[in-house]
Amino acid sequence: MPLDAVCLQAVVAELAPQLTGARIEKIQQPARDQVVLLLRGSRRLLLCANPNQPRIHMTEQLRDNPSQPPMFCMLLRKRIGNGRIVSIEQAPLERVVTLTVLASDEMGERGRFTLVWEGMPRRANLILCDRDGRIIDCLRRIDFEMNPDRQVLPGLFYHLPTPPDKVSPFTVTEEEFAALAAAAGEGAPADQWLVRTVNGLSPLVARELTFRACGSTDAPVTGHTAALWSAFAAWRDAVNKKSFTPEMLKRSGVPMDFTYLHVGQYGDYCADVTADSFSALLDSFYEEREQAERVKQKGQDLIKTATNARDRVRRKIAAQEKEYAACLDRDHLRICGELITANLYRMERGMSRLTAQNYYDPDCADVDIPLDVRLSPQENAAKYFKKYTKAKTAEKYITAQLEKARVELTYLESVLQELTLAESEQDFNDIRAELTDGGYLRAKGRKQPQRPSKPREFRSTAGLRILVGRNNRQNDRLTAKDAEKWDIWLHTQRIHGSHVILCTGGAQPDEQSLLEAASLAAYFSQAQDGTKVPVDYAPVKFVKKPAGSPPGFVNYTNYKTILADPSEELVKRLGGK
Repeated sequence: MPLDAVCLQAVVAELAPQLTGARIEKIQQPARDQVVLLLRGSRRLLLCANPNQPRIHMTEQLRDNPSQPPMFCMLLRKRIGNGRIVSIEQAPLERVVTLTVLASDEMGERGRFTLVWEGMPRRANLILCDRDGRIIDCLRRIDFEMNPDRQVLPGLFYHLPTPPDKVSPFTVTEEEFAALAAAAGEGAPADQWLVRTVNGLSPLVARELTFRACGSTDAPVTGHTAALWSAFAAWRDAVNKKSFTPEMLKRSGVPMDFTYLHVGQYGDYCADVTADSFSALLDSFYEEREQAERVKQKGQDLIKTATNARDRVRRKIAAQEKEYAACLDRDHLRICGELITANLYRMERGMSRLTAQNYYDPDCADVDIPLDVRLSPQENAAKYFKKYTKAKTAEKYITAQLEKARVELTYLESVLQELTLAESEQDFNDIRAELTDGGYLRAKGRKQPQRPSKPREFRSTAGLRILVGRNNRQNDRLTAKDAEKWDIWLHTQRIHGSHVILCTGGAQPDEQSLLEAASLAAYFSQAQDGTKVPVDYAPVKFVKKPAGSPPGFVNYTNYKTILADPSEELVKRLGGK
């Protein structure tokens, strides 16, 4: 569900003691609609103005930043960098949160600024105002043509959005509630009526109140007014007492929704899991969504290119395998040529078919041999011998081409696997450069220099570094250049995945570190959802890259195999060390 006004009230109540008096040490803008305030004490406040999933909460997620910070980020650094947060407040029943910051300008004079986060879906925004409430700049500028009723532009005074024409849940009386219910109309669904009538109610909460009052989510208003008021009043009392519980709804282990109260409308259809805090709830809920969104937006063209290339290679392999099968049947051509030669005395020019005994067959059965009427018997025999020689030569050529095509298919499937695991803009840029160098994408203009990306880094329970490649080119660099010869190289057996390096420092690694590295190799592979995944491991000195092979290809010897289970919990735990 979107972060509604009441759920936001719970979030702000949780954030207030953490943010009041906190010093802003750094400001980052990892994405166009995301700003992260790094606070003293290694804390991060995320302000997301994404139109589809706006939110504000503390986050543990590390996000990569662009090499050149956006203009809005530079403005925030200039105005409120190193400032102190004085207060955080929410406009009543509005999805608007205001951070008041005291900061010094370049002349050393103290100034008061307000950073306004607006979390209305499709209209989310982040606005910086001065002490007089005048807009300095904003993430999204709204002019007259975009919204005639409310412009958000530098130089204008900031005003709250126009409140919806609904009753306040905290002031409505039972008599007013009953009158509004009576005017709803015969058969009007209770949950939809609640959303249309009462401010601050999301569809999920309205369905839950209807379920609590009527026993089902599709009950009508008519005949249930008293029960609806009872459920509504109980909900209002809980909100007034700030009795909030961060709840995540999961179906088959996958996050489905979140809310601030216990939900019973789904029954056994989904599990209701309580989080430690609202920040932890939102951080966990949106992590998977953000990953899918990044892949969809930034990697969509790359996925399409790699998928089309893979399908083209598959068709090519199918055609070559058909040609290869025809080449293996070439003995039939040689026999036809020899039978024509043996029966020249029976043949005349212009014959379209020769029926002769096949003396290569133990039963000497008759065989029909098609002939070219334009050729003489000797020329027909020579034609069959030529086809036989051509098929014999083609077998060697097609075998080599098939091997090359299968290697290319394996490479393209590995690229698609990398795209599913890509986490940052830098990951997509690396894969785009890789596909461009491979000729799958056309280069656009002058090649822009890119900063070298770093592999994923983890620490085993024993404290050993574990490095995981993000793409094929990084896999090559990690294995062939960065790793020491005594380090341990790991990779899933015959399954596409990342190269993993367990840095040993020349010592014998402990079994737990080896098992944890194998689990990471299984997680960052196509077997991420499997169990007992076979993972090969060997010292780096026994891993070699064949000359001329595509990125990510290696040969290895003197290896052993270990069975490992992919674990997302282990990835999070080792990644935080």
